[in-house]
Amino acid sequence: QQTLHSLDPMPMQGPELGVQADDIEAPGVQQEPKQEVLENKDVVVQQVHIDGLGRTKEDLLTYEIAEVFRAKNLIDVMRRSHEARQRLLRLGIFRKVEVIIDTARGEHALPNGLDVTFEVTELRRLTGSYNTMVGNNEGSMVLGLKLPNALGRAEKMTFQFSYGTKETSYGLSFFKPQPGHFERNFSINAYKVTGQFPWSSLRETDRGISTEISFPVWKTNQTLKWEGVWRELGCLANTASFAVREESGHSLKSSLSHAMVIDTRNSSILPKKGGLLKIHQELAGFTGGDACFLKEDFEIQLNKKLFWDSVLSASLWGGLLLPLGDEKTSIADRFYLGGPTSIRGFSMYSMGPQSDGDYLGGEAYWAGGLHLYTPLPFRPGRGGFGELFRTHFFLNAGNLCNLNYGEGPQAHLKKLAECLRWSYGLGIVLRLGNIARLELNYCIPMGVQSGDRICDGVQFGAGIRFL
Repeated sequence: QQTLHSLDPMPMQGPELGVQADDIEAPGVQQEPKQEVLENKDVVVQQVHIDGLGRTKEDLLTYEIAEVFRAKNLIDVMRRSHEARQRLLRLGIFRKVEVIIDTARGEHALPNGLDVTFEVTELRRLTGSYNTMVGNNEGSMVLGLKLPNALGRAEKMTFQFSYGTKETSYGLSFFKPQPGHFERNFSINAYKVTGQFPWSSLRETDRGISTEISFPVWKTNQTLKWEGVWRELGCLANTASFAVREESGHSLKSSLSHAMVIDTRNSSILPKKGGLLKIHQELAGFTGGDACFLKEDFEIQLNKKLFWDSVLSASLWGGLLLPLGDEKTSIADRFYLGGPTSIRGFSMYSMGPQSDGDYLGGEAYWAGGLHLYTPLPFRPGRGGFGELFRTHFFLNAGNLCNLNYGEGPQAHLKKLAECLRWSYGLGIVLRLGNIARLELNYCIPMGVQSGDRICDGVQFGAGIRFL
């Protein structure tokens, strides 16, 4: 599936934010009887100090350390202090945070009183970064300038330039979290993105602005977004089909979108347990512009750990693009399917409606995958480097087409079920930390339709989102 190309803000994370809140464990302590003595001894946290503050406003940090005062015993103090340290690092404004727990001192000190001190080192006012990023079967070099903690309450200004194999972009973003609730945040972005899509002989340049509000509701993460983008489409080659040439030109899209995510997986790259539900809606044309459509898509993933450290994973994607008014949908808004990150054994985004070898995308699609991940045979490098590798057996299926909206739902389902593409195979998966993953698979495509491009045999894939 092709996703269009706004510049996301750089991750708002501290340098040590490798540990998620759910993964934090209480610091190790000695076993009975000493642990029992420490747990049963009532203590009172009388004061919490934060040393090393410069431009950071103290009221921001009050929310992050408040739980430390509620500790009832020494083990609880250690655990809550560790969690507060993680919350401070999560703000992305400190390079280092250290915790010191000591007995209370002074004339008002209680016999069982404790003082907790957080020694912090703030990030510099201006920081630069250089790194590489992996997208869906593409790579890019990213240069960034950041002003962390710009106004003293964890705001962040970011300028980012990215040069990639298929896409070049630059943009400016401002990010502000709500004090005490980092998950509730607001961001505004201005960007320019130029992308090349050889499967469609298309070049696209987007210039736009967007505003975004994110907040949690119960166990979900919700995002509301408005985006205004001036799109310029052109041909990538002189051999582009007439259908692509017909799409060339300028258009203005103004859209409102909503996303809901429930993610209980232990890892987003190669999970061993948990599930994912992602639902996204986009309405264009209601706030202006000449693109008018309603777009719905979803993603479901379930993971179950089996015997011998193997994992069974099932995924389902689907989407529908409904034109509003008399204008037909744009090639830039349609769905695309196929390739090493979706239905393996097919070339990148090279199935479905096409004209003279140029793939035009579809207005409806679904794709499903069933995967079995197992350790490498004989477990080489067990407990070390070998744990980054998995053997991979897969079965993928799906379809991409255009619908006649004058027909009923039964006709739509029948069209999505006929001309089914599917593939199976096996390969090796390499996890690159929590950043991306690489796959080298031997694929056997089946159900190939006229006009589809296949990749029969060995296929390499790199990305962050796989079916």
